[in-house]
Amino acid sequence: MNFPQYRKLSNQKSFYRIESSVQFTEVQIMGSKRFVHSVEARQYPEKLRIMDMLNCEPPFELSDRNEFDSMNV
Repeated sequence: MNFPQYRKLSNQKSFYRIESSVQFTEVQIMGSKRFVHSVEARQYPEKLRIMDMLNCEPPFELSDRNEFDSMNV
């Protein structure tokens, strides 16, 4: 799989840029504010979350670079 990969939540409240199988950046939208979190998966639940994102398991959906970049990160 090539990285980065882009995903979003089905409710359009979080957008993800997955840099590797153990690292991602999340842009979380709360009202008019945006919060950016960088996550390095060290524990198994975090690694499972990345696998779910990559496999587009609900509530994760495909996204793209343009959509992620439009969050003004």
